[in-house]
Amino acid sequence: MWQRIYALIVKELLASARDPQTRWVVLFSPPFLLLIYAFAITQEVSDVTLAVYNQDHGNASVELISRFEGAEVFDQIIHLRAGADIAPTIDARRATLVMRVGEDFSRRLERGESAEVQLILDGRRSNTAQILLGYSSRIVETYNRERLDRLRATAPVRLVQRTWFNPNLEPLWSAVPALFAVLVAVVGFMVSALSIARERELGTFEQLLVSPLRPFEILIGKSVPALLIALTSASAMLVLGMLFLNVPIRGSLALLFFGMVVYLAAIVGIGLFISSLAKTQQQAIIGLFMYMVPAVLISGYATPVENMPDWLQGLAAATPITHFIVISKAVYLREAPLWLYFSHIWPMALIAAASLLAATWLFRRRTG
Repeated sequence: MWQRIYALIVKELLASARDPQTRWVVLFSPPFLLLIYAFAITQEVSDVTLAVYNQDHGNASVELISRFEGAEVFDQIIHLRAGADIAPTIDARRATLVMRVGEDFSRRLERGESAEVQLILDGRRSNTAQILLGYSSRIVETYNRERLDRLRATAPVRLVQRTWFNPNLEPLWSAVPALFAVLVAVVGFMVSALSIARERELGTFEQLLVSPLRPFEILIGKSVPALLIALTSASAMLVLGMLFLNVPIRGSLALLFFGMVVYLAAIVGIGLFISSLAKTQQQAIIGLFMYMVPAVLISGYATPVENMPDWLQGLAAATPITHFIVISKAVYLREAPLWLYFSHIWPMALIAAASLLAATWLFRRRTG
């Protein structure tokens, strides 16, 4: 039996190696996508255009505006001449943020009264607007604190910020671990979901059925190459992340690869189940798309799972991507305890067992 399975594994690996499209999709494309997406999906905001409408022109307003001009996040400053220019500036996307300083700003501060600064943000880019609001709040907070220092000659209460796991708030350190987990899933899904459908489409599926291989042996022979190819691609992405993106790995690589094997077993099981349902590669791709898009969206890749409704958190727990993202971040960003790894490995093992058994049952049913 093992000789037959070994022969099928070698045949699958050779078929993937000889196919130029497969080589690009599963070996070269994921590391390339890691480089592109790591910079494209970062939540860091930079090179923003700021529009300023200053009705005051006093010393206090000029000093505050200079703080904004000196901030690295703002690449260009536009000075507006009238309040009527604010709406067209936002509408035409000439600026994402408009700061309006009232005509009595400096006078009120000199009298010891509070003065307001209006910030107008482009809500069409909600994430950018929230980040810019945070930047602006910190600039104004620093301005207020230094002004109090000068007036009272005593230090007010100060905020001391300390960020764990990512002390410099590097956006790549946050983006790469989750992106790594998703791209590993893409490779495993693509190889496994297209394997049986490709055999049917090329007309070679009947040759497998008349061979001495039994259905579960065929599935083992299809699963192992997909797992090996995905592990090879994942290793390339790990090296790329460390050498070119300078993202450190602080946890155990052995635990990462152990969790990745279980993770890919679940991914391959789901992919083979989809492939057993499909008659053509196009149907397999559509089925894969229908599963993977919602699975990624609820996995915690973009938004925390804890912020989702309870029923959606239950669905997220049934998705292997959710668990491996936690493991990936634990290895990349900190040395997590063993219990954290295994608390997410055993659900992936259950998903792997259920999906592989379901794929075997469906394969036997479809082959008669």
